[in-house]
Amino acid sequence: MSKTKKAPIVIELDTLPTKSKRTTPKSKSVLNDAHLSPADAPAIIDTPINGDAMQSVAQIAAARPSRLLRFLGWAVFTLFGLVISIAFWDFTMDLLARNVWLGRIALGLIAAMILACTLIVLRELGAISRLRKIDDLREVSEQILVQGDLVAAKKHSDKIAALLNGRDEIGWALAEYHEHSNDQFDAASQMHFTENTLFQPLDRLAQKEIESAARQVATATAMIPLALADIVIALTANIRMIRRVAQIYGGRTGTFGSWRLMKTVAAHLVATGAVAIGDDMLGSIAGGGVLSKLSRRFGEGVVNGALTARVGIAAMEVCRPMPFVALKRPKVTALMKNALVGFFG
Repeated sequence: MSKTKKAPIVIELDTLPTKSKRTTPKSKSVLNDAHLSPADAPAIIDTPINGDAMQSVAQIAAARPSRLLRFLGWAVFTLFGLVISIAFWDFTMDLLARNVWLGRIALGLIAAMILACTLIVLRELGAISRLRKIDDLREVSEQILVQGDLVAAKKHSDKIAALLNGRDEIGWALAEYHEHSNDQFDAASQMHFTENTLFQPLDRLAQKEIESAARQVATATAMIPLALADIVIALTANIRMIRRVAQIYGGRTGTFGSWRLMKTVAAHLVATGAVAIGDDMLGSIAGGGVLSKLSRRFGEGVVNGALTARVGIAAMEVCRPMPFVALKRPKVTALMKNALVGFFG
């Protein structure tokens, strides 16, 4: 019995037309679209990451109410104070008519409340006055660097050292300043010596605060999917960061002082155009590619953290009694690198 070899089976397929005048629905046959190539697929539009949370925070902080709204706020606040005062007065008089001792206790409590409110107002005014003093010191520093007056430079440096006196974290820097302050022979050397000696450790402390705030905002944006929640967290973290930076450079801020300082920093950002993404390679690194492809929320968090770092740098420029001359202004990329290293570490 001989074995016969089986011939191969050939199945002929109808050639598909390259062009068809009649269009058919896609659901009828998949083979009708076989002539299409991947290049014919519609492009996927990747919306850029702009850091919406920090953009909203900057707009809220930089917004200045109109005169009409400020007049309305003053009128409402005055009316509310008048109503509260009359209510306290009527309550105390009625209580005195019923029982003298209870009325006296109520009067004592009201007096204690008024004293506490007065002390709070005085503290706020003192904090604002100290911030204005720092602004004046920075303006005088810029003038001395231009004029080159050695006597004025030494007097001004002593004022800055007096502002920072009593700080334990820079006690050794103050001692070194007082030891070698008279060894400088021109105004530029005197100002550079003061900046290098007194502000180098303070700049490091301020950068640590900025890195911590940037890491917190980036984490909150990446982990919390709620839009309003990340705006609230970013606003709170930025106000706390600005307050800490002001305290590092010798400023004392209360509640109203912190908000005023936040508005000053936001105005500085808007004036310098540092709110928008574009420099420090953030657009190509965070907003344009790798991180947004890996996780859009993570890329949004990195951008918001980078914008927080920019706010921190602006706070350093506003709260620093001396401008950046001898020491380099910190970079956003370096701060974000340290912040993300601390996050993953």
